Amino acid sequence: MASLTRSEAAARGALLEIRSNAVDLDLTGDGKLFRSITKVDFTAVAGGTTFVDVKPEVLLEARLNGRELDVSSLVDGRLPLTGLAADNELVVVADMAYSRESKGLHRYVDPADDRVYVYGAVFLDHAPRIFACFDQPDLKAPFTFDVTVPEDWTVLGTGAATEVSPGRWRVEQAVAQATYLTTVVAGPYASFETVHDGVPLGVHCRRSVAEALETDIQEIFDVTAQCLDEFHRLFGVRYPFGRFDQVFAPEFSYLSLDHPGCVLLKELYLFRTPAPRSEHETRAVVIAHGLSLMWWAGLVTNKWWDDLWLGQAFADYLAHRVPSEVTEFTGPLTTFSARRKGQAYTADQRPSTHPVWIDGADAMSALLDLDRISYFKGSSALRQLAHHIGDDAMREALRIFFARHAYGAATFADFNAAIGEAVGRDMTDWADRWLGTANVTTLAPDFTVADGVITSFAVTQTAPGSHPTLRPHTIDIGLYGDTHETVRVTVDGARTEVPELVGREAPRFLLLNENDLTYAKIRYDDASRRALPEVLPSLAPIDRAMVWAQLLQGVVDGAVPATEHLELVTRMLGYETELSIVIEVLEQARIDVADRLLDPELRPGLLKAVADAARDRLAGVAPGDELGLALMRGLVEFTSDTSELRGWLDGVPLPAGLELDSDLAWRVRYRLAVLGAFTEAEIDQAYEADRSTHTEQFAVKARAAIPTTEAKESAWRTITTDAELSSYRLWATAEGFWQPEQRELTAPYVTRFFAEIADVARLREDKVLDTLVLWLYPRYAADPSTLAAADELFARDDLPLPLRRRGADLTDDLRRAVHARRG
Repeated sequence: MASLTRSEAAARGALLEIRSNAVDLDLTGDGKLFRSITKVDFTAVAGGTTFVDVKPEVLLEARLNGRELDVSSLVDGRLPLTGLAADNELVVVADMAYSRESKGLHRYVDPADDRVYVYGAVFLDHAPRIFACFDQPDLKAPFTFDVTVPEDWTVLGTGAATEVSPGRWRVEQAVAQATYLTTVVAGPYASFETVHDGVPLGVHCRRSVAEALETDIQEIFDVTAQCLDEFHRLFGVRYPFGRFDQVFAPEFSYLSLDHPGCVLLKELYLFRTPAPRSEHETRAVVIAHGLSLMWWAGLVTNKWWDDLWLGQAFADYLAHRVPSEVTEFTGPLTTFSARRKGQAYTADQRPSTHPVWIDGADAMSALLDLDRISYFKGSSALRQLAHHIGDDAMREALRIFFARHAYGAATFADFNAAIGEAVGRDMTDWADRWLGTANVTTLAPDFTVADGVITSFAVTQTAPGSHPTLRPHTIDIGLYGDTHETVRVTVDGARTEVPELVGREAPRFLLLNENDLTYAKIRYDDASRRALPEVLPSLAPIDRAMVWAQLLQGVVDGAVPATEHLELVTRMLGYETELSIVIEVLEQARIDVADRLLDPELRPGLLKAVADAARDRLAGVAPGDELGLALMRGLVEFTSDTSELRGWLDGVPLPAGLELDSDLAWRVRYRLAVLGAFTEAEIDQAYEADRSTHTEQFAVKARAAIPTTEAKESAWRTITTDAELSSYRLWATAEGFWQPEQRELTAPYVTRFFAEIADVARLREDKVLDTLVLWLYPRYAADPSTLAAADELFARDDLPLPLRRRGADLTDDLRRAVHARRG
């Protein structure tokens, strides 16, 4: 399909003004296609020529001002419109295909009870898969949806939904909205409702999981209400869209899609079994993220995709800050430092690195650049900005921006102007260096000591030669010794002298970027690195999280041995009380350090050491302490003792008073399957006893993980040839395929990956392909021959852009792993 370019959008935007969109959908058909009738009322420059976006299975009819259009002229999702009048009515009738990949109208059959659910996933360029439209963000207009559904269904959408007759619903969206922010949701959903401060709140899910939602519904309502109040206060504008619905969408390819008044959430955040508090915290962050976008996308929409990052970065920044300030969950900033910020550091050093603000020459390139840099580096930059100019100035800038551009579209330049107005000075240079340049700089202390006293102190800043821009950093410097002192400074350039530290007692441990205020890699002086194992337990949670993220970067860079990192992990398990740190560090230690960066010959022994440390800590955890579940999950991941794992399935009591619920049982089964101690027949039997989306994913992943020639060949054939497979089953199969314990068994598939992936790419849409490559790339085959094959393949310019881009990034990761393993 052709991707809309900025110049095409500008030309169409200058030509047209959309007055209204009316869409009629009939969802009562055969489950493969649905009928879509669209009527668009718009003005234009008389005599002009343009095109409407529509991506049907079959285009049945199109009329412009009563004149029949040639449906065969539809090419690459574009239907030409010629001879425009000053006032126009366009009617398009089409049969559209349901999706299994969250692109357009996704249809899902619940394996638990065979009920059917549909939802519109229209992000970026998928709206034309549901209705004909002028699909660009600045052409906002009111929408009306008339929807025909089975009589036991409920319909929701971006506007008030009313059942006008049995099986016939109308959704009216009176506020002008962009096409990509419009959705319809339909099915026999279970619904929970309340009202807060005059705003009706609804939360919806499949009926088969309604009990799980009911257990947590008050928590969800409380978090939503508390964040809603805080956003009212911050933005100076009340919630602008009437009611606010949140729908847990099955088989959803995104974490959330944040349509005004109707947010879709991944069912990952609907807990069917007891989940640690950290997962409830993550759900609170996701709720706050979606709610903030009611202002950051719905109230003020980006004019073009190059500014899409701004709303998403602000949503991520506020999603971590606001819940920590107004809800029961106080740890989001710590979790961000432990996990998400590190993901930005990794992405920012890959070949595909880009500035926070994205180029967006066309819609697809903008989508590919909307990644961890846009979200997590962008969020980090905005947090640094808040510390740089102060919270009061940041709040004033937000209020200026929303008051000035409400119900319209705006650019980052508009927001930067609001910042400048709030602080009384031009912020262009700051924005250019922080948001307009790529990659990450490194900060390090450079100081001298005499007779136990600091005699000189400076902070050095370096940048890679490929991206040499240095940035201003407002940071805290922590000095730890007999006492603890903190000094806030602003550093800029290659070397910044810090005279206020001269004459102070030399610290036992010195921490640059205490409180994790800025975005930079941090290096430690030799004495501080030696003291780190003893000092780390005494640091504040956010500083422990920041140190762990920096240690991982050190392993990736070859500055910290993987063995040293894992030895620190075993020590950490003896004392750490912050749940998010335990969870994130264990995950990083297994997936990143042990599986990819460690010498494979050392892996079994170090995995056992971590497992032993987790087991020892579990022995002292009291029943009911949430730390027990986090440690138990870690033990399952690290142990290779199949008799221990099998014993838990057979009824051996779990430590810390834990129960073997469905989720934990499937984690054990998956680990046993990896180790060759759980058969396909046992997987099938367990799934039939508890059929659900969640257990289906585990079962699919476990089958692919079985270490037999037959299982691997079956999984590979499914991944590479089954074009009808849903995105969830595809990704789960790919996730289970490669295992570091199975390097010899899967070695032939390393060559097959590079030989076959280009053909596989033709079966999949870009979003699905991008995630598939992430899981299917042979990430554990870290040796020169793999690098040579990868370099040869991804140098080809005939590959689809998502494949070439993701493949080059993963090859860079592999190159770093080879380097780290060599020590």
